[in-house]
Amino acid sequence: MAHAAPASRRRMASRRPATDILSPRAHRVASVAVPIVLGLVYGYWVAADRRAGGEITGWNLLLGFVSAAVFMLLFVAVRAVSGQMRREMHAILWAAFTGCALGFLYSQTGHSVVRSSLMGVVFGAVCFVVLFYRYYTHEDAEGRRAS
Repeated sequence: MAHAAPASRRRMASRRPATDILSPRAHRVASVAVPIVLGLVYGYWVAADRRAGGEITGWNLLLGFVSAAVFMLLFVAVRAVSGQMRREMHAILWAAFTGCALGFLYSQTGHSVVRSSLMGVVFGAVCFVVLFYRYYTHEDAEGRRAS
């Protein structure tokens, strides 16, 4: 049987995996493009749910564009603020954003406020569990992001 030869510790410590394959310019473009694209998709989805297959009206277009603008602004704000928080608050903030966004989206289908709120809470809770686990496994004991 063939085995790999053990590498020296000095050589292994100096070699860091290159996980970031995009240039800084691509990251700047993505930081602007991602909120815009997600906001437009969300706005279209809200408007499509609201009209329920009926005709497109001016109020429907207005609802879609206002929903898209609010989603974009909140997404940018949550992204800017959440990076400075500890993992618990970081996960809670993203879970609240996701739960509210999906609860509002669900309310546009004509369901009751109670059912829409319950769906938002359920989505938010699932999002919190997943994000808390991710942040917990990617931080050190002091709460700094592991690089």
